[in-house]
Amino acid sequence: MVSIPVTVKHGPTSHALMLDTTQPPLGFKGLISDVTGVPVDRMKVMLRGKVVKDESSWDEFKPKAGQTFMVLGSATELPKGPSKPVVFLEDMNDTQLAGALRMPVGLVNMGNTCYMNATLQLLRSVPELQIALGSYNGAPSLTSALRDLYKGMSETADAVPPLIFLTLLRQANPQFAEQSRSGGGYAQQDADECWQQIVTSLNTLPGIKPVPKGDVDMDGASSSAPTAHFLEQYMMGQMSKTMTCDAAPEEPSTHTIERIFKLDCNISINTNFMLSGILDSLDQKITKNSPSLGREAVYTEKSRVSRLPEYLTVHMVRFYWRRDISKKAKIMRKVKFPFDFDATELATPELAKRLQPIQGRIREIEKERDERRKVRRKTKDSADGSVKKEEAEKEHAVRKEEKEELEKLVDTDLQTDIGASLTGLYELVALVTHKGASADSGHYIGWVRKDAVNRPTNGSVDDLEAERDVWYKFDDDKVSTVDKDKITQLEGGGEDSTAYILLYKTKRLD
Repeated sequence: MVSIPVTVKHGPTSHALMLDTTQPPLGFKGLISDVTGVPVDRMKVMLRGKVVKDESSWDEFKPKAGQTFMVLGSATELPKGPSKPVVFLEDMNDTQLAGALRMPVGLVNMGNTCYMNATLQLLRSVPELQIALGSYNGAPSLTSALRDLYKGMSETADAVPPLIFLTLLRQANPQFAEQSRSGGGYAQQDADECWQQIVTSLNTLPGIKPVPKGDVDMDGASSSAPTAHFLEQYMMGQMSKTMTCDAAPEEPSTHTIERIFKLDCNISINTNFMLSGILDSLDQKITKNSPSLGREAVYTEKSRVSRLPEYLTVHMVRFYWRRDISKKAKIMRKVKFPFDFDATELATPELAKRLQPIQGRIREIEKERDERRKVRRKTKDSADGSVKKEEAEKEHAVRKEEKEELEKLVDTDLQTDIGASLTGLYELVALVTHKGASADSGHYIGWVRKDAVNRPTNGSVDDLEAERDVWYKFDDDKVSTVDKDKITQLEGGGEDSTAYILLYKTKRLD
């Protein structure tokens, strides 16, 4: 090896290097790149006015100790052109425009079909449903029509007329084809009954296959393992019911397990909160024949949830039949509903015990995150770009550690139950409201949290969390944004828009 000391000058800066003349010039350029930051492919090296090429031989230059090499080239990367041709808004087609604007589209009212439009927007907030529908290849049905409708909604910037879906819905259930008693078209229908029809029509939709064990995100990766249907995975709970005879405590209790797709919130003159209304619906008094007494007796039926699904639907039971007016009248009472919902009180003792370890730690983590968020907000205005980036990277690293910690606390049986809630803690992502005095009239509107429709893929933690305070209002074909405070005004108390169907999504571990 023959090495000689030389000087490399790049702009005003000089660097001392050792030149190994037994190696080709390309190796020497690599050393120069290390100290100057100039990429080899954009570097020009000169000695005594002559360019040193990659294929050159050092015999041509006869370098000597102490000589200076001149280096030309920028140490910063040159600006790159766009990976795709620039397309201006006026030149975009509907599909490109919808993606660029990221504003979801509405649905055209086909004649008193707001009940259906609002329900469809609520269900569209379930990403797992989109995945399952995307792989559905069954015969033409309400399920295939739903798949095609959602696909069409993602490829246009204009409101979509859901004619095919509506036609199949009316074929599946002629109730939705009833004519208005006052004449002039189709009658208004109940959004809850529409929700039930759509959901039950999905009972043959294949489920999402599990990912390798240990991954709690369960994003639909392929596997040869058998899977349940989508509804059984993500939207179906199980209710454990125990019935005891009040007059004969010694009579053996009866125990049954039922599948449920929603929870009813009964509303009485004493109901002020959603949780209390749900608990009222779970504990009932029933009169039936007692085999031990040989007569009718009053039984207490106590129900508790033994499986909580990823998505929990709550139905506010606001309509009841009034014989005097022959209509479904509306209960106007104000009932508060939470944005964050702990379903533990609804669970069986066995399920509550499984959820307890992870719930306790999640609450602690949420408090810790709030404290860190306050600190970041105090330094946000004064911090420069590098500090903000450093803080963002630090928060990302902490959250990664938190997720790993939480994964270890997940109950083993729950972790293998695809689509089951791993935490029992939920957050509100969508709801349907009703405006008016009866089920046969009025107007339905859908409301969906922004990040449930436009799922963010980048941005800082604080930016992503700010998205949760923005909601879309789907008033048939008219779509607008509202802030979180508007959602709190939908608790009822009059004929204005009142929460009727609420969709909660389980809190994830990230």
